[in-house]
Amino acid sequence: MTEKRSGDTVADVDVAGAAHVRHPLRWVASLVVLVLAAQFAHLLWTNDNFQWDVVGRYVNASLIGDGIAVTLELTVIAMAVGIAGGILLAVGRLSDNPLLRTACGLYVWFFRGIPVLVQLVIWYNLSALLPRISVGIPFGPEFAHGSTNQLITPLVAAILGLGLNEAAYMAEIIRGGLLAVDPGQTEAAQALGMGGVRTFRRIVLPQAMRFIVPPTGSQVINMLKATSLVSVIALADLLYTVQSIYNRTFQTIPLLLVACLWYLVITSILYVGQSFIEHHYARGATRNARQGFWDFVLMRRRRPAPPPEVIA
Repeated sequence: MTEKRSGDTVADVDVAGAAHVRHPLRWVASLVVLVLAAQFAHLLWTNDNFQWDVVGRYVNASLIGDGIAVTLELTVIAMAVGIAGGILLAVGRLSDNPLLRTACGLYVWFFRGIPVLVQLVIWYNLSALLPRISVGIPFGPEFAHGSTNQLITPLVAAILGLGLNEAAYMAEIIRGGLLAVDPGQTEAAQALGMGGVRTFRRIVLPQAMRFIVPPTGSQVINMLKATSLVSVIALADLLYTVQSIYNRTFQTIPLLLVACLWYLVITSILYVGQSFIEHHYARGATRNARQGFWDFVLMRRRRPAPPPEVIA
């Protein structure tokens, strides 16, 4: 059978006997992955230097639990400081005030340009620059003052170093999320008589969260891992606790494995939570079907949503 289109004859294609497309490279890649996985499993099982009995003895130790508590506490506080500071900086960078916009831009440029480890060391040694810290009227009388060594403890130095650095990154994430919302949404809300605050809270922010939440979840996971840097300022987090143990017992590898296992457990929990939060804010903005818990854990591909039923 043929049909004519603009003087040309086009033959109908019969797809009943069409064969599936073969993908030999997929089989080769799968074979390579299986061989590497088998070698890695063999290494874990046969190498006695891992000392899994030592790992099992320390993985639930109370001293390790104290280090995990400090790590989680520092992560929560530093992220709270970073998110609060990021909101203020993002609003400042979007402000019509050129001085405020420039100051916020310089803050982001400065803190994103210096490694966080250097910032931690600077805060920890702030007493060398400012022996005492005072509060009062600028260029006027002081209301209170204190020794920098007493005020800037290792925990405070860690919060300042991690939190202020995180604020610079969160500012760009929040600013990008707000700019991703179509300006027509704001104009339509204003045309309906909604005020600026209500427009931001009811129209702009819910749509911006879809762009803010995914990178924020990644920043939380990065913050958890970045807390390991505070071991250089003698704060007893998970890594510092592990180091203090293997410096006495000389069981370096098994103690580092304990730290790795706990970091993997905590980041995996955060990763699952991030997935469900992303799904909540992506409602109505994706054509994919809802991903179940086991689909996420087993890394199954998200299924396409079924087409809507047509009622005759």
